[in-house]
Amino acid sequence: MLEEPRIQLLGPVQLFAGDRTAPIGGPGVRGLLALLALSPNRIIALDELIDVLWNHDPPPTARTIVHGNVSQLRRILRSFDPARIRIDTAAPGYRLVVDPARVDAHHARALFERARTAPPAERADLLARACSLWQGPELGGVPETVRAPELADLRIAVHGARVDADLALGRHADLIAELTRIVHEDPRRERTTGQLMRALYYSGRRADALEVYRSAARFASDRLGLDPGPELRALHERVLNDDLAPAAVPVDVTRVVPRQLPPAVPSLSGRSADLAWLESLGAGAAGAGTDAGAGAARVAAGAAVAVITGPPGIGKSALAVSWAHGAVERFPDGALFATLRGFDSPVPVAEVLAQFLLGLGVAPADLPESERERLALYRSLIGGRRILVVLDDARSAEQVRPLLPPGPGSVTVVTSRARLDGLAVSHGARVRRLEPLARPDSVRLIADVAGRGAAEHHEQLARLCGDLPLALRIAGARLAAGPAWTVTEFVAELEGERTRLAALDVDDAGVRAALDVSYRGLPSDVASMFRVLGAFPGPTVGPFVAAALCGVPVAEARRRLRVLAAHNLLAESGPEVFTRHDLVRLYQRELAGGLPVPGRAMTYYQAAADQARRRLLRIVDPVDFSGAPVELPPPGGFDEALAWFAAEWLNLLAVVEAAHESGHWDDVWRLARVAHTYRVVRPLWDEWRRLVSLGMAAAEASGDPEARFWMLISRCAMSLTFDLGGESLADASAAVAVAADSRREVIAKIHLGCALDCCGRHEEAISCLVEAVEAASMTGEDELRGQALANCAEALKAAGRYAEAISHQLESLKIDKRLGDESYVVVSLNNLAESYFSLGDDATAADYASEAVELASRRGFLLQEAVGRASLGRIMRRRGDDEGARLQLGLAVDLHRRVSPRPAPEVVAELAALGVESPDEPGSPGA
Repeated sequence: MLEEPRIQLLGPVQLFAGDRTAPIGGPGVRGLLALLALSPNRIIALDELIDVLWNHDPPPTARTIVHGNVSQLRRILRSFDPARIRIDTAAPGYRLVVDPARVDAHHARALFERARTAPPAERADLLARACSLWQGPELGGVPETVRAPELADLRIAVHGARVDADLALGRHADLIAELTRIVHEDPRRERTTGQLMRALYYSGRRADALEVYRSAARFASDRLGLDPGPELRALHERVLNDDLAPAAVPVDVTRVVPRQLPPAVPSLSGRSADLAWLESLGAGAAGAGTDAGAGAARVAAGAAVAVITGPPGIGKSALAVSWAHGAVERFPDGALFATLRGFDSPVPVAEVLAQFLLGLGVAPADLPESERERLALYRSLIGGRRILVVLDDARSAEQVRPLLPPGPGSVTVVTSRARLDGLAVSHGARVRRLEPLARPDSVRLIADVAGRGAAEHHEQLARLCGDLPLALRIAGARLAAGPAWTVTEFVAELEGERTRLAALDVDDAGVRAALDVSYRGLPSDVASMFRVLGAFPGPTVGPFVAAALCGVPVAEARRRLRVLAAHNLLAESGPEVFTRHDLVRLYQRELAGGLPVPGRAMTYYQAAADQARRRLLRIVDPVDFSGAPVELPPPGGFDEALAWFAAEWLNLLAVVEAAHESGHWDDVWRLARVAHTYRVVRPLWDEWRRLVSLGMAAAEASGDPEARFWMLISRCAMSLTFDLGGESLADASAAVAVAADSRREVIAKIHLGCALDCCGRHEEAISCLVEAVEAASMTGEDELRGQALANCAEALKAAGRYAEAISHQLESLKIDKRLGDESYVVVSLNNLAESYFSLGDDATAADYASEAVELASRRGFLLQEAVGRASLGRIMRRRGDDEGARLQLGLAVDLHRRVSPRPAPEVVAELAALGVESPDEPGSPGA
């Protein structure tokens, strides 16, 4: 039978076969073995070995020498089982394959780690075994260049821990001689000096303990020019005053099985997935073994930590306690529970430890005084047990860590309003964020609390409570407690945004009280941002607008938002997009004191929207916010501008509406005009009409002719986009009447010509647009001239003058491409396709239509893609390809329906002629 290998590094470097020493050669071979054994099962590069063995100054034959030493070691290792020890060649060097437990240095470290969580007597024994592994100075008999100072540090740490363990067991007198020798040899070791002082003190030799301190102080002063460290000075003070705590006596408690869980809620609706998550976590850990020889991976897997996080009132505690009641039988050593009150008046760790120790059977008289000693006793008592610990309402990872059970088979469930990311890093905690209940579960919870009374209101109440379990339980309780005739009054209270939180107050356990606790727990700068956001009307907030609101740099705003998200007062629903629960929004509004929307929000959205719109279209109005004193997102290009508008549209509308309610007319119409550009590129009837209506009302209220002119132009453009001729003609005519200069007159005439054309008055439209072309040519503004040419071409095409239309359109297209304005380019391409189709040139028409569809599809110009596909459908139909025509015309109708109050009637008619029925058209804008 092959003998077991063992490598000694803690003393002369040697290889053992069982109890027999295996000769391995001189210092070079021993140094090589030491380097490989210091990092078992890890590849050590040949260059790294050479650098260490020759201190970065190797001889030319260094590689040959190392190869030879490796060969010599391999010859020696052939007497062992290769599955237990061998040297592999693995690029770029070598790897010693061996169980780390067969290397004394790693075995000592493993014993040291096991001792951390062992009961006192076992801890002392493990540490004594670790100390016994040292057979002299580390790495003896190797070249001087091979050093591992961490082994000396390990020796000091192991010895110090072993002495602490012996002191805890009352072995004071046995330690005095050993500690005296070490302190005499190395007076700099203050920890050992303190241990010697304790051993002497507890052995009744207080004067000798004080003399040891005086000697250490003299050495520190004379040799180092320093005072002793603060811990040693504090110990001296306590010995001098004779008030050192009594010697710790190992507590021999009976196997008390604590049952500290509070009552569970009667019903827990809608948390089946969350319970299953806890079940999967707890079942595996509770079944983990407690064999002292279990590997580190097994121990780590057994010591499970679950963090349940979420906003106030989401039901974290109810979930944790309900699950714990169902799972406690799997933990034969009991369940400990503590409310940490992390966000109110945090309970000191020492107080929680006292509660736990009493629950574990420690008599009150035997409770240690200091937190450190209580912690040591707590870990000793539960180190080998399978126990469930529930820590409710924790504030931070630091508050939780000392209370975590150390051994395998235990489970800790932590609830917190914060995410406690630190526990995931330090203890591999798994985190579960609770969300509001699904609506059917919310209704069921109200019914469980209130009974079937007023059942017709349960759905409405669930919605008004935002599906928040705390609010739902309060609502159910009020229904259950109040007379039937008060139900409508209660519902009315909840419907009012200014009375909703008050309706959900119950003593000190209401929604407002829960939010108060979270708010008071915020750092002052973060709390300030939380208040300011209460005056912001938008549904989401990002770092740029938050920075503008608070007057701080964007990086600081981003940090504060993430702190609020970590406290679950906001939720990061997307990259840098933060949302809030509706009840949180109402609470914030109360904190803000009902202030109107901050002017900084308006300034930010005016500047950001103006920057974005200039990436979408050429701008003809004079509204310019480029100099606004706010930090803006990087400008980007067309796609980035579209993405910004899409993400911020609801916020932008909310700011416009809030400013309108406050009577800030100039701000409202200017922001409406700036945002109008986005809807030109992405036309949606309802949202565009809402924006323009607010802007128009503000312009009228302001009495400013310029404001009225530009909002008339915006409303006219919107009507023209959706072929609403009568409305567009009225607005264009009014704009011409109030145009205050020649440039505005050109703009107004372009819109008037388009409106006349939309109403079927083509020759009048052509005349008006020809005047606009000539006037724009005189001003030298290509932007206006290109628009006038394109719209004149459209009118000529409608009048059947196709050759002239093509001429004007080609000239317009040239301007569009030179200015790089793709939204105008696609319009010109579609108009050319229609004109060539009308002339019978299907091939050219198909080329222009295909180019238009490709560009519109790539850029998301839905209406213009619909126009291009309609042209392709007509071309295919004329060529006899009815199937292709149906496809293209059907796509055109679908695209129209996505953005318009009604699809183009002529396209619907063409589909009908091909035998395709169209669904009923939605009502017209005036319906």
